[in-house]
Amino acid sequence: MTQNLAGKVALVTGASRGIGRAIALRLAKDGAAVVVNYSGSAQQAEEVVAEVMRIGGKAVAVQADVSKVADVRHLFDATFTNFGRLDVLVNNAGLLLTKPVVEVGEEEYDRLFAVNVKGTFFCCQEAVKRMGTGGRIVNFSSSTTVLMLPGYAAYVATKGAVEQLSHVLAKEVGARGITVNVVSPGPTDTELFSQGKTEEQKQMYARMAALGRLGVPEDIADAVSMLVGPDAGWVTGQNLRVNGGLI
Repeated sequence: MTQNLAGKVALVTGASRGIGRAIALRLAKDGAAVVVNYSGSAQQAEEVVAEVMRIGGKAVAVQADVSKVADVRHLFDATFTNFGRLDVLVNNAGLLLTKPVVEVGEEEYDRLFAVNVKGTFFCCQEAVKRMGTGGRIVNFSSSTTVLMLPGYAAYVATKGAVEQLSHVLAKEVGARGITVNVVSPGPTDTELFSQGKTEEQKQMYARMAALGRLGVPEDIADAVSMLVGPDAGWVTGQNLRVNGGLI
């Protein structure tokens, strides 16, 4: 069932592929005009825009590296230039690093935190400055934060930070009717997830889930759609683990 987002404007970071692409397309189907943010994948972002237009929606692609505050401000300025408002922010852009603690370099650490934490933080800051009453913010964590998987320490440290930021921000903006929630996907069959994994390893993750399969991007997009829609106005400060019963 689609949500009624007619007349709303949604900004999705990292929306040129994978989960971000699925979210952008789902929110467009729900009726929202969509800002498709990308960092380097211009052609793929334009393909998402073309797909939105094909189904009768409105969309624009905007380049911005969310780890840079100036780029974040440009992204939000472009949103208002094109559509005049902002109702939904989905902070999907993120990097994944899997290395033992003793092997993580300073540059890798800084880049991971710059995108996953700093990017989310300052996108939230711009959103709450510019959103009206009843806005929706969805930040992304990961179900790996509770799995204690070797090699994920730096990554889950960033996602733990996002979770705590989201809980506090929900309290700060609740009086304005703005909701702030977290989505924590489980293993989801995307290009990023598949990198460096054998088919056997992927099937191992599938078997870990109660539902016995990997997620697909549309599974995550459905959850985001629910959280940003009109039926979730009483849901805020929550972490929704969309993982097929992985944990």
